[in-house]
Formats: sequence, C-alpha cells, structure tokens
Amino acid sequence: MESMLLMPPKSVRGMTELDRNKFNKSIKVPKLELGNSNTSSIVPYIKKYFLKMENLKPIQNGNNTSDNSKTALLNPLLIKNWVDIEPTSRENLVALGVNEKHFKIEELILTYDNWRPDEIFKSVLPLDKEGISSFSKIGHIVHVNLKDHLLPYKTLIGQVLLDKVKACRTVVNKIESIDTTFRFFKMEILCGEDNMQCQVKENHCRFEFDFSTVYWNPRLCTEHERISNMLKEGDILYDVFAGVGPFAIPCAKKKVVVLANDLNPNSYKWLNQNAKLNKINEHYLKTFNKDGRDFIVNDLKNDLVKRLKDNSVDSSSRIHITMNLPALAVEFLDAFHGLFSTEDLFDIKALNPLVHVYCFAQNDFSKKIAQERMENHLGHPIDKNLCELFHVRNVSPKKDMWRVSFELTSDILFGKNSKKRKSTTEAITDTKKNCHGTKEKGSNSSEEEQSV
Repeated sequence: MESMLLMPPKSVRGMTELDRNKFNKSIKVPKLELGNSNTSSIVPYIKKYFLKMENLKPIQNGNNTSDNSKTALLNPLLIKNWVDIEPTSRENLVALGVNEKHFKIEELILTYDNWRPDEIFKSVLPLDKEGISSFSKIGHIVHVNLKDHLLPYKTLIGQVLLDKVKACRTVVNKIESIDTTFRFFKMEILCGEDNMQCQVKENHCRFEFDFSTVYWNPRLCTEHERISNMLKEGDILYDVFAGVGPFAIPCAKKKVVVLANDLNPNSYKWLNQNAKLNKINEHYLKTFNKDGRDFIVNDLKNDLVKRLKDNSVDSSSRIHITMNLPALAVEFLDAFHGLFSTEDLFDIKALNPLVHVYCFAQNDFSKKIAQERMENHLGHPIDKNLCELFHVRNVSPKKDMWRVSFELTSDILFGKNSKKRKSTTEAITDTKKNCHGTKEKGSNSSEEEQSV
C-alpha cells in the first residue's frame, strides 16, 4: 500500500532481536533543486510538502558542493509531479527562479535512524494484537507495562526506547501489581544501566527517589499542580499518603503549613530528602512515617486541636486534607466520622476542612459510584458539602481515576446523623438500579493504578 511507503520494510515484522541494518529501505522521493536561490524566500511555498522524518533534514546540500546549492526533499505521498504543487505556489517559485526543470525524482536510502519508536513498533509487533500505546519517562528511566503477548519482544522494545527516547539511560518493565502496603511495583530492567535512583522536575520543584522502592506517576503532574494552586500561604495541608512529596513539597515551598505522612519507609526517606533538596523551611513541613489511620486519628487530630486552642488558625486560612491512595483511600474515611467526641471544639464548625480523596471506579456510572464509595465508607451523605467530583484521568478503557473533594462538616467530625454503611457491591447495585430502574450485577474493585 502507498501509505506504507514511509514505514519500515515489511521484512522486520516479528523481529525479536534488534537488527538495525534490516531497517534499511530504498524509496523514490521528489526533490526540488533550489540552486543558489534565497532559500528563506522559497521555503514558505514548499514547506507544507516537506518530507518530515526522524534525523532527516528536508533542506539538504545539493550535489555540487562547491557552489552551496540546496535541495528540498518532498513527501512522495503528497507530491509526485511538478503540477501537484498548488498553482499559486508554482507561480511564486518560478518568479524566484525555480521551475519544472528543477523537479527531480531520485532514490533515497532510509535507515533505522529515520523512524520514530512508534513506527518501529507498529512494523515489528503483531498486527492482530494490541501494541505499545505509550510509556512513562521518570528522569533517565523509561517505564513500560508490557502485556503478555509482547514479552517475546521485550529486549527489542527496550533497545528501541533506549535508542530513541532523549536522555533515556534505563528501560524497565512492570512485572507485578503495585504493592498494596508500600505502593511500588516490582520491575525488570529491559535495557541500559542498572540505576533506579533518579531526579525529576515537577511544579517548579526537584524530586529525587529510587523508582524501584516508591510510587511515582508523571501522569499526575497536572493534578498535583491543580491541588497546589488551591492552597495559599497560611493554609494548612494534611497529606495522609504523601509519597515522596508531590503535593507536600510544592505547598510547603509556598509557605503552606504541611503535615505529610507515608507508611513506606523509603517514601518517608525521600520525602525528607526532597525537603532538603528544595530548601524547605522546617517550620512549614513536618513529616511522619505511620499508617494513614494512625496519622489521622492522632497526629492530624492533635495538631488541629492544638491550633484551635492556640487560635493559630487564621480566619482567612483554609484546611486541606489530601488522600492520594486511589486503591484504598476510601477505606480510611471512616476515621473522620466521629473524630472529635466533644462539643468544646465549637470553632471547628467554621473551618470545614476540605478533603480531597482519590479513588478508582470501573463502571459506566463511575462518577456516581465514586461519590457513593465516599459516602459508604464515611458513613455520611456528602451531597450538601460536595465541592467537586473531578475526573483525573482514564487509567484503562473501563477504569477511571476520580477526585472527590468535599467538606468535613461538624456533623461528620462529631459523628452526627450517621447512616448505615453499605458494602461496595450494594452501592454499585443501587446506582445501576437508580439509573436503569432494574437491579443489575456490578463491581467496583480497588485495583492498583497501572502506568504504561
């Protein structure tokens, strides 16, 4: 097919060991000899016809190297003859001294260097199965999540990514699900250096960590920034599942008072390292290495009580609580229900801390299910104090990540007007019943997030 003209040769299909020489391909391409004409004057009339490929300049030196002549390479899928150039452009070219006699068809040798990684994968991997749609880059590390049918090609995939992705020195493949306790996944090195310690820049901050022992997803950069932008100097942030600090560090840097916690000792280590790396004043960041529930019922509660008693919470300040553990965070919400047992903290009624909880929903009614999951575990309706139901990203065709932001009212914090908690399955079944008027079977598993 003509559309395959600029793709690698068919003979590379099924290749499992990378042989770069087998990607060499000879094609016929149209060329326009520009001579010694003013190239900058000519380019506007032919730019849209340029042959654009990796490591291939569309304007090249002509055959006669002694006179500084130039030649333009044109796309053979767009141009086959001089008359394929639109009339107005042809007229302008003639006026500049370039005419039909300068139009040539000549041979061009394409090599491995001229194709993007997606073009190589499309030509090598099985036609009848899903290929590689994307990958993540974390510092010098490129991370893929290969399906079983792609494992025979993993060495080739690693080498191509190492060759083609700028500044890549290591390529890894996820081999197991995310550890439900410490939120990291086991991986194998496909190619490159055995070096998992990396540095990344995000939201004007630098982060350093060992990618093999902590969780980091570059696809959440925008969400991290979105939350950070909600907070201002003088606000308070309780980060229950802080990781290496993608919420905590940018907020503390802008003089938000942050209490950041993570159960993973490696995340805790790098959280503190990142505080030093970004020169965070210790007045604005206090770190903890605890279970999330322990942090909520003790440290968060005691800190808030102390601030209320000391009148150290400014009336213009806002309290935020982030819970970015989408597979499990909802299961910790019941810790807020009845967190305070006495009415002497009347001032908390005016504060209404804003909590941001992340979860996965795997259903056609994921938005509604996300809210019901919150209410189910919180033991309290949130319709009246719901601030935002935000779709963060699509994780897979049937799996979405949501953020549910709602206020922790005094009724919740003092355990008033509670309702019986349903099972997750009951909540989903009720949602479908409300939407369809009939009872259907549904599921809403707390699977781990997959980064591909």
